[in-house]
Amino acid sequence: MPAVPFKANAKSRHHIPKQKRRLTNWPAYEASLRQRGDLTVWFADDAVAAWRAEPRTSRGGQPWYSPLAILTALTLRAVFRLALRQTEGLIGSVIRLLGLDLPVPDHTTTRTMDKG
Repeated sequence: MPAVPFKANAKSRHHIPKQKRRLTNWPAYEASLRQRGDLTVWFADDAVAAWRAEPRTSRGGQPWYSPLAILTALTLRAVFRLALRQTEGLIGSVIRLLGLDLPVPDHTTTRTMDKG
């Protein structure tokens, strides 16, 4: 089999086109790139009030976490593609950073709710 020269298929290869416009406002562009990685999280007052589980009126053990807390954990897990223990750590750190005293759903609870 004969050797194929390096540029034999150069016309059919993908080429990155040259930049058409020059960037004139570098500080604003750099700030916008930094802002893409910004994560702003806030809990509304009604969400903080609904975070704790309501006591049961029927027989059985008391629930530890509200459906809102579990749903928040599962949503963050899906958004950031985290494992269950990593999700527990993320929720815990967010709650600590916000200065809230709320229970953090553990990974075993979110695992059972994630499957059903």
